[in-house]
Amino acid sequence: MKESALGTKLLMLAVTICVLSYFVFQGLEYLSDPLTTTLAYEYQVEETVDLTGIVVRQETVLPDETSGLLQLQRAEGERVSTGGTVALVYADQASLDRQKEIEELTGRLEQLQFAQEAALSSDVTVKLDAQILQSLLDYRASIAANRLDKAEEYETNLRSLVLKRDYTYTGTEDLSGQISDLQNQIKSLRAQAASSVRRITAPFSGIYSAVVDGYEAVLTPEDLKTLTPSALSAVRPDEAAASNQVGKLIEGDAWYYAAAMDTEQAAELEEAGTLTLRFTKGVERDLEVEVYAVGPEENGRAVVVFRGTKNLPQLTLLREQSAQIIRETASGIRIPQEALRAATITVDEEGNRTEQEALGVYCVVGMEARFKPVEVVYRGDSFVLVRSTAESNQEKLRLRPGDEVIISATDLYDGKVVGNH
Repeated sequence: MKESALGTKLLMLAVTICVLSYFVFQGLEYLSDPLTTTLAYEYQVEETVDLTGIVVRQETVLPDETSGLLQLQRAEGERVSTGGTVALVYADQASLDRQKEIEELTGRLEQLQFAQEAALSSDVTVKLDAQILQSLLDYRASIAANRLDKAEEYETNLRSLVLKRDYTYTGTEDLSGQISDLQNQIKSLRAQAASSVRRITAPFSGIYSAVVDGYEAVLTPEDLKTLTPSALSAVRPDEAAASNQVGKLIEGDAWYYAAAMDTEQAAELEEAGTLTLRFTKGVERDLEVEVYAVGPEENGRAVVVFRGTKNLPQLTLLREQSAQIIRETASGIRIPQEALRAATITVDEEGNRTEQEALGVYCVVGMEARFKPVEVVYRGDSFVLVRSTAESNQEKLRLRPGDEVIISATDLYDGKVVGNH
């Protein structure tokens, strides 16, 4: 028993010595050549200024004469010509029901007329089948995107197409009588509805919005050039105007975004020319703007007004918004700052070393370290963005995303064997 216990202890001692020897060997190897690497990859950085401000447009609130049942006729962001119908006001529920009946009969009349004129040609049926398929795809896409307003439009169109296709199986012998009956019914209903429906029309050409938030007359483009930070923060909506149910018209194509910032930043942006504005919510794209005005200084701050002339139909619902101004964008290959070297050392066939001034990085190529020249396009806190400066015929010298870049190593030079690390 004693001999067995002694043997076990000796075996454990031998294992311990082997493990310690392994770690000591690995430590000495690391200290003798501390080779560390990382992968280069594509990267983009943006220098931004965070803002909080108000979107301003030239807006006119439509008269809220809704002594009846209101039915809007325009979609949000839709352009309306002068005199175009914005909404219908029905005297009572019976008038509204009558209008719905007229619309249903008119849709059916259109389907019958289509079937009669098409004369059941094979080309028409093939075309209808393609339209039905496309309408189904559009309907499905709108449901998936949670765009129920669009889904309703596609559903109505799909129903009409299916009914038209159905008439191609029934023949056209008795369609003339049906068309005549429908026309008489529609004529009679329209005569009854003439005195019970009132139209609200656009006083000028503009973009329609159904939302009146009370800022329309409180803050206008004419007020922006002399606006101070305190005046901007004191702006409050007119609650009485916000109760309007008809909507408003936005005149022109210009829109403005007013935000307070440090005067030093304001001066820098004013000289920048065209800028990129990114709203934090409500808009999925970056917007091109320019500095329209810088207001009076107040306690080291001023109101900067940015002006855009595109995408207004997509901005009709925006008002108090957080945003970013993108001052500068840089793209390149990201590497650690420590990997960047200002000189390359080469060794000739006789073993002589020569050093040349060149900015670049060493990369692991096969089992060797190879120098690749670059130029810096952006400097960050702990990294740089670079692009290759190698000529087009020097493909092996070009730095690319995915290259293994050497961060640190002892006695590093071009062509050094780095082996398996």
